Amino acid sequence: MDQMTFSVPCLFGLEGLVGDELRRLNLENVRVENGRVLFSGDGHALASANIRMRMGERVLLRLGAFPARSFEELFQGVKALPLEDYIPKDGKFPVKGHCLNSQLHSVPDCQAIVNKAAADRLGQHYGLKRLPETGALYQLQFSIMKDQCEVFLDTSGAGLHKRGYRAVGNEAPLRETLAAAMVTLARYRGRDYFWDPFCGSGTIVIEAALMALNRAPGLNRSFSAQSWGFVPQQVWQQVREEARDREFRGDYRILGSDIDPNSLAIAVSNANKAGVGKLIRFSELDATKADLPTDRGLIVCNPPYGERMLEQRSAQRLYRALGKHLRYADGWQKFIISSEPEFEYYFGRRADKKRKLYNGMIQCNLYQYTGNRERGTGNPR
Repeated sequence: MDQMTFSVPCLFGLEGLVGDELRRLNLENVRVENGRVLFSGDGHALASANIRMRMGERVLLRLGAFPARSFEELFQGVKALPLEDYIPKDGKFPVKGHCLNSQLHSVPDCQAIVNKAAADRLGQHYGLKRLPETGALYQLQFSIMKDQCEVFLDTSGAGLHKRGYRAVGNEAPLRETLAAAMVTLARYRGRDYFWDPFCGSGTIVIEAALMALNRAPGLNRSFSAQSWGFVPQQVWQQVREEARDREFRGDYRILGSDIDPNSLAIAVSNANKAGVGKLIRFSELDATKADLPTDRGLIVCNPPYGERMLEQRSAQRLYRALGKHLRYADGWQKFIISSEPEFEYYFGRRADKKRKLYNGMIQCNLYQYTGNRERGTGNPR
């Protein structure tokens, strides 16, 4: 298969990190855009991005782009794409997508048009009036923005944040991709003492352990493109073997603690499922009272926040207590994500640096305390 163009959607605020990550994977022609990163490559690049990338949400194969100011333009644009190069005679090709700031704004109508155009193109190529769609899944996606349409094939299937270690039905408040970004921004390389005092189901400490080991996050899961004929199985096997060869060995000082024993039980189970249970020590601790495990290290955490007024006030009291408890812990660098706009005020100290991130649709800031600076309150009252 010749060089292809891929698009990696990502959480807002992570575009630069994802671009750097793709460059470290030696992928070609990496271009950072708003909400996504593009790169070029062959089937090996497709498999590498899916298996080894930590912070991107999925890998989309870009089939083409064209103006779509009317349903006719949309139909003809899709029908002109070389879909038969990718989708076999029995392939299933459901359609999903979105429209934004365009003359075409009805997503269901656009889905129907894209599906009909794809069926016409493939039917003519294979000489069939009705396609069986009994084979592998080839999920088509479209994006219509400002009257320009792009069409993709989703190579990942389930989102890349689904590493496979989270228990069924266990919804964590933080995506694995965002947790990996926080660990990356903290510059954790496995040498420092690492502590998440609000570990919940263990997402941050598990991602830290995977990064310390340099273990590919997608090593033990499957992807839609594995069943596609134009990416040979030996390519996937080769990428997995290469990823295993890059793994490190060592002892790491990673602590996950929480005040809730039920959450800790889930965290232990998730860590064992991820294969890093022996690298993480879990403890039932109150973060606002617990003794610091050593004089220096990294604290990376996602403290509870409240969506309703009483919950929000409770969260604000927690931030205040945490700030007082860590007031003199200058040997510890702290990376704390919160959606509370006045977090610094309640924590009692202005951050050395703030970075705007999105946890799903929730706007947050990652407050970074990285140096021994003069203490002071946050937002004055």
